[in-house]
Amino acid sequence: MTKIYIAGHRGMVGRAILRQLMARCAAGADLALVTRSSAELDLTDQVAVRDFMAAEKPDVVILAAAKVGGIVANNTYPAQFIYENLMMACNVIHQAHAAGVQRLLQLGSSCIYPREAPQPMAEDALLTGPLEPTNEPYAVAKIAGIKLCESYNRQYGRDYRSVMPTNLYGPGDNFHPENSHVMPAMIQRFHTAARDGAEEVVIWGSGKPMREFLHVDDMAAASLFVMDLDRATYDAETEPMLSHINVGTGQDVTILELAQLVARVTGFAGRIVTDPGKPDGAPRKLMDVSRLARMGWTAGIELEEGVAQTYAWYLDQLDKGAAVRTK
Repeated sequence: MTKIYIAGHRGMVGRAILRQLMARCAAGADLALVTRSSAELDLTDQVAVRDFMAAEKPDVVILAAAKVGGIVANNTYPAQFIYENLMMACNVIHQAHAAGVQRLLQLGSSCIYPREAPQPMAEDALLTGPLEPTNEPYAVAKIAGIKLCESYNRQYGRDYRSVMPTNLYGPGDNFHPENSHVMPAMIQRFHTAARDGAEEVVIWGSGKPMREFLHVDDMAAASLFVMDLDRATYDAETEPMLSHINVGTGQDVTILELAQLVARVTGFAGRIVTDPGKPDGAPRKLMDVSRLARMGWTAGIELEEGVAQTYAWYLDQLDKGAAVRTK
């Protein structure tokens, strides 16, 4: 039996990974899945994480826990973003090593790349230029996580891997109109506007920045694919100090095009107005996913299909009176 600890199983990505691992169990895989809520285990508490790892002794750790948010949240709470994400990475990775865990998968973000990185962004763009200022604290923490994994691999022979997803969306996301990422914020705002018969929806920025979006179920599938790769295949496509792997679709759209797509899906027929006075963030963020493609994995959920599925989930939660995260 393989014991797998999923850190952050209640988050959007962790929940999707847990669903797919549970499906493997149902299909006969000999797995023991270990989870703890943040109330049960504070991953920023070094002693608590040490005691947990020593007691559970998992065979594999998946680090999907993170403090995340959109431009507003990153600008408003930079200290929390860098501190909490650094502490979680340091505690989970080091204490996994101390407990003898040989295999670990860390989930990061495309914001690790420089603001002006050549597009599409390849793995070797890391640390080649200044980061996007609006999310620099978060990005620094995620870069540190990559380097922690690589350093434990080099010094102790561990098999600690990192995957860097593009912008994620899907069931379980945060739908607050200001503190969330762009996709769920748009779904919530356009849904409300369509429901209320509003004449217009204002979107942040010029609408010109280009973004790539990956459905969370694709991200979960890619994460498990990378986790399952044999060491020789993984090592053949990576380098000891450039070992992370991009995960995305390799396709992007402008923010205005995304807004038009969300308007179609939600049935909003009014005007879409841009607000250039609000920050755009990086001008473009498209991932080079050729490394992962060579390993044998590509995304399978098209953007409009994924947005429609996510909106259907959102409506279902509202119909059930379920708690949709809005903070």
